[in-house]
Amino acid sequence: MTGSPAARRGGVVLAGGRSVRMGTAKAALEWHGSTFLRRTVGIVGRAVDGPVVVVRASGQRLPDLPLGTLVVDDPREDKGPVQGMAAGLTVLLGRAESAFVASTDLPFLHPAFVTTVLRALDGPAGPDVVLPVARGYQQPLAAGYRTGLGELAARLVEQDRLRPAFLFEACAVLRLDEAALRADPVLAALDPDLDSLLNVNTPADYAAARARPAPAVAVRLVGAGGPPDPPGGPRLVPAATIQEAADAVRLPVGRAVTAALNGAMVTDAATPLVPGDAVSFLVAGPRG
Repeated sequence: MTGSPAARRGGVVLAGGRSVRMGTAKAALEWHGSTFLRRTVGIVGRAVDGPVVVVRASGQRLPDLPLGTLVVDDPREDKGPVQGMAAGLTVLLGRAESAFVASTDLPFLHPAFVTTVLRALDGPAGPDVVLPVARGYQQPLAAGYRTGLGELAARLVEQDRLRPAFLFEACAVLRLDEAALRADPVLAALDPDLDSLLNVNTPADYAAARARPAPAVAVRLVGAGGPPDPPGGPRLVPAATIQEAADAVRLPVGRAVTAALNGAMVTDAATPLVPGDAVSFLVAGPRG
């Protein structure tokens, strides 16, 4: 009997950093009714067909995560992101061919960005790493990696060669500048400013992120049990999660409600939303 084939794409979210400049762990920071870590894991999960791994510091307490998220500990403290990559990619080896590796502090990450990066890894003759170069910097913690690189990353950590640049020197890297990223029409339409790469390192960054509104999403109420949509069609509301979307349209109390995101059924009210999303709530009649 053969095992199930590996998924094409997975994810790794690094949550174990010391957050020295922030002064507190970033994973649990609140943003529009969710946490940075819950949101980042959920966004990556929306764009991949395989598992998402969270790499944490040993003993680190994590906020709630989506069902099915894998959690692994960094084997040693203060070894930086390459060790986290090694741990996460090793877990995914045999479960996915490639992975989007993200830091935990990307509240504006869009699934279209993840898809654009990982698509550039497709095919046996593709690169080992797809590295965005945008906003003036290389972006190794919003990049795509072959899962087979876990062994190389672990070896570099053993040699105390801890910077991502050492990893890039040892493999084939495709760099995508801003023009190359925006060449994807879906990404250009949904994240034209590449806000996916806006990370949050300081209290000032966090204050600025919290000051930004939740994404504008289209919401429809379907079924006899709910109020009709306005004449102009779906309502456009600010909402960062399915729950916020439900609250924004004041779903009737005591009714059975089923939610769909972009046509696919969802059961987790904490599912993150992004610009361009369409949410439908099927509202049944009153419970008898």
